[in-house]
Amino acid sequence: MFTGLVQGQGSVLAVERRGEQRRFLLRTHFPVPKLTVGESIAVNGACLTVETGQELGSYAEFQAYASGETISRTTLGELAAGSVVNLERALALGDRLGGHIVSGHVDGVATVYSVEARGDSRRIVLAFPETLAPEVIEKGSVALDGISLTINACSDTTLEVNVIPETWRVTTVGRWRTGSRVNMETDVLGKYVRRQLRFLDSPPQTPSRRGVDLDLLRENGFL
Repeated sequence: MFTGLVQGQGSVLAVERRGEQRRFLLRTHFPVPKLTVGESIAVNGACLTVETGQELGSYAEFQAYASGETISRTTLGELAAGSVVNLERALALGDRLGGHIVSGHVDGVATVYSVEARGDSRRIVLAFPETLAPEVIEKGSVALDGISLTINACSDTTLEVNVIPETWRVTTVGRWRTGSRVNMETDVLGKYVRRQLRFLDSPPQTPSRRGVDLDLLRENGFL
């Protein structure tokens, strides 16, 4: 579980390709104390597991695996040696929840439509798959490349966010340009509400319950 408050950036040192699978060797641009094998870390908003890792003073290096399913649903397959990514370690009990609840399970890919300066901030408009529209609401939350952002306005296929100077400085959002593809995760609460509403309209069919009688015993070879 994550918060969408990116802790810093990192660089891809190498990518090992095996069919649709990938293994990434990454180096952080910031210290990562007590990095452990098996811990979860969000790479551009996608939850990956640390396979190997070592702390190296002011930075750390670690290897992480991405399955074919992860590659098919995210932009991680577009990463190459030299790519810069957003990184966030998993939330620890007792940490401040400053962003919103982020699972690291990417729902789709959004495309940057425009980036416009608004005072010291940036107004960014993105297009996203229409299938996600019921989970996108004005003043709701969205994670874009792992960054927790508030939706200022939206339609069924576009959303607008405001990026403050600090977010622009510490994340990869400053590298976004028109046409950039970013990982998008909608608010998990919206997913559950959407699922429940679906079953209110058409409740799932459950098999009728039948008691034990002589006919049932005969049908199953007991008599």
